[in-house]
Amino acid sequence: MNLLDDARALADDLVLLRRRLHAVPEVGLDLPRTQEAVLAALDGLPLELTTGRGLTSVTAVLRGASPGPTVLLRGDMDALPVAERTGLPFAAAADRMHACGHDLHTAMLAGAARLLAAHRDRLAGNVLFMFQPGEEGWNGAGHMLAEGVLDAAGERPVAAYALHVMSHTWPSGLFTARGGPLLAASNVLEVTVRGAGGHGSAPHRAKDPIPAACEMVTALQTWMSRSFDVFDPVVLTVGSFHAGTQSNIIPDTATFHATVRSFTAEARARLREGTVAVCRGIAAAHGLDVDAEFVDQYPVTVNDGAETAFAADAVRELLGEERYAPMENPILGSEDFSRVIDAVPGAMLFLGATPPGADPDTAPANHSPLAAFDEAVLPDGAALYAGLAVRRLAA
Repeated sequence: MNLLDDARALADDLVLLRRRLHAVPEVGLDLPRTQEAVLAALDGLPLELTTGRGLTSVTAVLRGASPGPTVLLRGDMDALPVAERTGLPFAAAADRMHACGHDLHTAMLAGAARLLAAHRDRLAGNVLFMFQPGEEGWNGAGHMLAEGVLDAAGERPVAAYALHVMSHTWPSGLFTARGGPLLAASNVLEVTVRGAGGHGSAPHRAKDPIPAACEMVTALQTWMSRSFDVFDPVVLTVGSFHAGTQSNIIPDTATFHATVRSFTAEARARLREGTVAVCRGIAAAHGLDVDAEFVDQYPVTVNDGAETAFAADAVRELLGEERYAPMENPILGSEDFSRVIDAVPGAMLFLGATPPGADPDTAPANHSPLAAFDEAVLPDGAALYAGLAVRRLAA
């Protein structure tokens, strides 16, 4: 079967689906319009379709002409609470945006379902398509696992694969991955500093939480830089800070949330204890109270070495030697696909989608309101999804 030619014949349809999804981004676990678009894209294919009970997921099973193992292919579907500034004619108008490329993942996975359905008579085994909401901090994969996605075909998959496009770093069309740790574990530090409000002209009559909270933000960075080996990397970024309503009012509380990334269990344990201790110590020095909680989110994404090598070979065979480059170091992003490949051997690959004319080193990054993606990668991504399933079932 010539999957690449077949995928390129679908290019216009894949672009239309991607743009339909991009124009109506939805955030979290409840993506009704996205689910509707996916079901429409799969309509008429010989698939066993189920939708989630507690989230708007779509699970589809394609059964080959003869018995065999099951392979899982995953695509995430959710957007981010980011106001788009790309200026694209199909840009989202609301304060939500597909700034991480999940619209491309969904279109590619739907394309792979069409490709494989057309060659169903040559498949020995099952392909399980996992269309997942809520990757961006909502633990959508965990919810789908709890609802039984791994058993949807009647037996657990022997392998699982996912693709993730990048608007920067890698040139368009280049695939990359590594065996072992690929992406970091993520946690959230939630802090509320509690003081006593008052008039801005008389801070001595109040207990101002803002300076203490600001001190915590900077002290956390210093503590981390002096407490961890640089060869066991950790990152803390405060992405949300809220306090007050007006310039002359001292508020009762100041709140901030930080994302915390790490690669080892030891580092994660030290972060859990140390970040909370820093906040409590500074609050005590200011005579204030603080609620500080270190919340678990996603574990480290660890690619199976053999499945990563298998996927790399699939890229080379399908697209050419020059289309794959090994990733030297892991990156500090995080993924709930980690939960899938904790349960099933598998691999995630990155796919460069830097827009034409842009420099991968300076192009706006994923999660930026300016993030843009090269739609030319859609057929290749769909073909690779399908090719991974075909080759793994035949292995």
